[in-house]
Amino acid sequence: MFNGGIIVSKKNNRKSNARSRRKWLLTILLWSVFISGSISLLSDSLLQQVNMVVAFVVLAFIIVVGIIFDIIGIAVTAANETPFHAMASKKIHGAKIAIRLIRNADKVSTFCNDVVGDISGIVSGSVGIFIAQKIVHEFMINSTVVNVGIGAVIASMTICGKAVGKTYALENDNKIVSKVSKLMYLIVKDR
Repeated sequence: MFNGGIIVSKKNNRKSNARSRRKWLLTILLWSVFISGSISLLSDSLLQQVNMVVAFVVLAFIIVVGIIFDIIGIAVTAANETPFHAMASKKIHGAKIAIRLIRNADKVSTFCNDVVGDISGIVSGSVGIFIAQKIVHEFMINSTVVNVGIGAVIASMTICGKAVGKTYALENDNKIVSKVSKLMYLIVKDR
C-alpha cells in the first residue's frame, strides 16, 4: 500500500510538471507574439517618418537591447544563489528577486536569450532591409551590394556584441543579477 502511494504521488507530480511546462510554453508564446508585434509596429511606424541617421540609431538601439538581454540571460544562468541569501537576510532590496531569477534560470534565459534576443535579431534584420531600401532609393546604388553590406554590418555588430557580452556576463554574473534584481524591485517589489 505504501509503495502504491509513492507511485500515485510520482504520477501526479509528473502530470503537474507536464502541465507547468505547457503553461510556460503558452506564456512564452504569447510574450513572443506581443513583444515581436510591438517592436515591429513601433519600429516600422517610427522608421516611415525619420531620416537615415535616426533609422541607424533605431537599428543600433534594437541591437543593443538584444545584447543587453543576452548578457542578463547568461549572467542569471551562471550566477551563484548563496550571496543573495545573505543579502535577503539583511533585507537588501531585490535579493529575493535575484534568488527567484537564479532558481528559474532556464525560464529567464529562454525569455532573455531566445525571446528578446531572437526578436531583436529578426527586427534588426527588417530595419536593415528598410534602411537598405532607403539607401538604394536615395543614392541609386546597386541593391545587392547595399543589402549584403547592411546585413553584414548588422550580423557582425550583433555577433561581436554578444561575444563581448557573454564574457562580461560570465565574469560579472552576480553583479549583473544584483543590478537587474534591484531594477526589477523598483517595478514589482519583493513580496
